[in-house]
Amino acid sequence: MTKGWILFSAVLLLEVLGGCAAKHPLHEAEAVHQWGYTASYGPQQWGDLEKDFFMCKEGKNQSPVDIADARAVDKKRIAFHYFSAGEHVVIKEHAVQVNYRPGSSVTIDGHMYGLRQFHFRTPGETTIAGKRYPMEAQFLHQDKHGNIAILSVMFEEGAENPEITKIVEVLSKEANVAKKLLHTANALALLPKDVDYYRYNGSLTTPPCSEGVVWVVFKKPVTASRAQIRRLYDEIGHPNDRPVQPINARVILR
Repeated sequence: MTKGWILFSAVLLLEVLGGCAAKHPLHEAEAVHQWGYTASYGPQQWGDLEKDFFMCKEGKNQSPVDIADARAVDKKRIAFHYFSAGEHVVIKEHAVQVNYRPGSSVTIDGHMYGLRQFHFRTPGETTIAGKRYPMEAQFLHQDKHGNIAILSVMFEEGAENPEITKIVEVLSKEANVAKKLLHTANALALLPKDVDYYRYNGSLTTPPCSEGVVWVVFKKPVTASRAQIRRLYDEIGHPNDRPVQPINARVILR
């Protein structure tokens, strides 16, 4: 069993320009370390809580970001190989997460990443031209070497979302207990029909804030009802968004 898989399995939660992503486990550090979003354990303090979190404070390619200035390039279309395989939802301390059965993947510039899970941020973390959305879904992928790609979808209030219904209908207040979905979730159904995107090199948005993560942010939002967004927020009970981070020398592609 590889070191990356051991670390990934312990928690399950937790580029620019081609396969340059750092090798690190697809996880949040909550199983070992204490951190959060309020008071002395919030995002401004993450870098001082543990030595392993130093990138949260010192990193120069951190996420999320505000996408305000992007360079036009001839991007390749992302190839989606998603199956309806979201089987369990887990309420973590820091997010509502749907675990995905192995077999689904995306191909970005000829490089394949397997979909591991997706989770929700309420409100959204990524902003576009300064606009913050009430919710964001982040789809976490990992290749066979441990490199990570995150696909990000913004939600705005509107029509009820059938895929979100599949998730909220089985939610309970039991933390860290996997609830089997009554109807298997399909990640593809949560994506916008227009899959044009921004792309940049970033990081995990939770400790240890590891960098070298390929970020793909879809330009078009999708909808969820106010009640659905509120339900997902209420399961955590507080905002779970990290503030936007400086772009520094990075280039965002569009």
